Amino acid sequence: MWRPPNRRRHGLLEARWPSKPEAEASRLFSPVSLGPISLEQRTWVPAMVPWRATADGFVTDEVLGWYERFARGRPGAIVVEATGIRDVESGPLLRIGHDRFLPGLAELVRVVARASGGKTRLLIQIIDFLRIHRRPTTEKYFSRYLLVTDEHRRALRARAKTDDEIRTVLAAMPEAELETVLSERELEALRFGYRERVTDTHLEHVRELPRVLPDLFASAASRAEKAGFDGVELHYAHAYTMASFLSARNDRRDGYGGSLEGRARLPLEVLARVRARVGTGLAVGARYLTDEVIHGGSRAEDAEFFAVELARAGVDFLSLSRGGKFEDAKQPRVGEAAYPYTGRSGYECMPTVLSDEVGPFGRNVADVQTVRSSVRKAGFQTPVVVAGGISTFDQAEGILERAGADIIGAARQSLADPDWFRKMHLGRGDEIRRCSFTNYCEGLDQMHKQVTCRLWDRLELDSPDVPLAAVGKRRLLAPRWS
Repeated sequence: MWRPPNRRRHGLLEARWPSKPEAEASRLFSPVSLGPISLEQRTWVPAMVPWRATADGFVTDEVLGWYERFARGRPGAIVVEATGIRDVESGPLLRIGHDRFLPGLAELVRVVARASGGKTRLLIQIIDFLRIHRRPTTEKYFSRYLLVTDEHRRALRARAKTDDEIRTVLAAMPEAELETVLSERELEALRFGYRERVTDTHLEHVRELPRVLPDLFASAASRAEKAGFDGVELHYAHAYTMASFLSARNDRRDGYGGSLEGRARLPLEVLARVRARVGTGLAVGARYLTDEVIHGGSRAEDAEFFAVELARAGVDFLSLSRGGKFEDAKQPRVGEAAYPYTGRSGYECMPTVLSDEVGPFGRNVADVQTVRSSVRKAGFQTPVVVAGGISTFDQAEGILERAGADIIGAARQSLADPDWFRKMHLGRGDEIRRCSFTNYCEGLDQMHKQVTCRLWDRLELDSPDVPLAAVGKRRLLAPRWS
């Protein structure tokens, strides 16, 4: 992952944990409504991909165990990992693009309800993504993937006559010379692997996204409702399809790009189609970015506009993140795909204790407060979820008291200790296992390994009832607490 150039190691925030009466009187442990549903407290476990589904996208016992463990901590809400809306191969990620996935998802709902004593609301994040290829070898790229064009033929007409000869010449060409012959996208496909964009409207399936996606999202939301989820979170964030429509880099000329209104058009059409399909019983929210943190990307003022328009369209909550884009990702190794959390934008999404002078804690809070303020000024009371380096009671309660957000999301701290909200609520904060913000978990995610936490994944490995990762050297679940 990218690191700030003038970084220094930060200590963890000083923690003062509340007594039980103080916690019960706090805003953090007060109720809040998300459209048709209510949360008993303003604590939220955001979507995290743990790499525990089958290769076909089905719920496994490991998936059930992962969410059961978070549910035992009784947060106000848990958001299930990004779940694909298409019935296509996507590796060990959950899918919801066909009815055959419903039994497993319905069991997941039952497990969470049982483990939380009915206290935790369960939502599922639904996502679409475009094609991305692994970085090829130079030989494979030129022999199999490069489409030879007239530009290549003109540039090499003195050295090659046939397309096969052109491929051979290019494969042997020095890097500096390749830059004079290949286009920017061709160089990217060679160096990083081919990646589709929503602006590739010369491709029919990309051109047709505005026609296709609303029904795909609506069908996925309908399945979520049938499975018993309390809500859906439309994934409009980070490096994926809907986020790319919102991006300032989206220059489509078909009415779905360019201006703020054009970029918001498809996300609003998706929201409308979902709402029409599921009615008013299911909470429907959106997760998107306050700042893309890339050259030419969207900033907080864009996020303010989108928030007001989504609120006007009746979204039940807004969940705000930042960064996590492909545009500044590190070059992957040959045979691996680019990972959108390895550049500066990825760092802003998941900063570590090796940070700049700002530090890793609450870097998104100011922008979230700006967005929330714009929503309130426009006359809407839509709840706003903040996340990003939040790990103490005073930090969380202070954000709520300053009207910086309405709900507190904590991913890494909840992974380190799935019971931390409950421990606070019971006045037992001194028992909390505190996240060290080194991104050990993110490193496993980047390698598509089962995600765990280094603070607990080596504990009690010999116990017969402790499930282990495939390698047998890490536990899959945090130790139990009572």
